Amino acid sequence: MKKRRTLNKSRRKQFIAEAQRKFFRGIILLGISFLIIIFLIGDHGIYQLYKIKAQRKITQKRIEELKTEMALLENEKKRLETDLDYIERLAREKYRMAKPSEKVFKVIQKNGK
Repeated sequence: MKKRRTLNKSRRKQFIAEAQRKFFRGIILLGISFLIIIFLIGDHGIYQLYKIKAQRKITQKRIEELKTEMALLENEKKRLETDLDYIERLAREKYRMAKPSEKVFKVIQKNGK
C-alpha cells in the first residue's frame, strides 16, 4: 500500500510538472504571438511603416508638382515685371484692350462650319 501511495505521489508530481510545463509553454507561445501581432499590425508595425512610406511618396510627388508650379509662377512674375510685349499681348487677348486708334472686332463662329 505504501508503494501505491508512493506511485500515486510520483505520478501526481509528474502530472503537475507536465501541466506546469504546458502552462509555461502556452504563456510563452501567447506572448510571442502577441509580440508578432503588435510587430505586424501595431502603431509602429510593418503595416504602419508601409502606409507611412506610401504617404511619404505621395507627399514627395506633391512637393515636386508644387515646385514646378512655383517655378512657372516665378517665370510668369518675372515676365510681367519686365516683358512689355508679353504684358501687351495679355492685355489684348485676356482683357480685350486696344490702343486708342484701334478698333476691336469680335469674331463669332457659326456652329457646324
